[in-house]
Amino acid sequence: MNRNETAQEYIARILAFSEGHDPRAVLGSTAARLRALVDASPRQRWQLKPAAEKWSAAAVLAHLADAEIVAGWRIRSILEKNGVALQPFDQEVWAAEFKYESADVDESLATFTAARASLLSLLQRVDPARLSHHGMHAERGVETIPHLMRLYAGHDLNHLGQIERLVR
Repeated sequence: MNRNETAQEYIARILAFSEGHDPRAVLGSTAARLRALVDASPRQRWQLKPAAEKWSAAAVLAHLADAEIVAGWRIRSILEKNGVALQPFDQEVWAAEFKYESADVDESLATFTAARASLLSLLQRVDPARLSHHGMHAERGVETIPHLMRLYAGHDLNHLGQIERLVR
């Protein structure tokens, strides 16, 4: 979430990316799209920042990996307990403190790929009745699993486009 937008503005912006897309298809294809970008782009391109205050492609990929860990935890928490509290995190603090700019691209991709595969597998095998559960995000309010899937699909598409532009 950009520091200058509200939670509702963030949700609207990110959901716009997934409009007209099947969220499961997007979620299922992101790791392969990221792998193709990593394989096709010289490593030095991953370290370039478009501006001092902006993230490099390597930092965006590190963010995607961490965000996927968070997504997996949130969805697992919701599946366990309907109405569970969901804690936000500050992506700018994580980027600075976890040193996203020096994160290894292959490690970030491996983390993202494994966490996403685990989440998709879980969603396939869990009792379908649990998919109607919701969580209560401290900043964004009620979040159902279908809503989160659309949100994460939009998040993927947003950052895939960003990475594509950065490594060109």
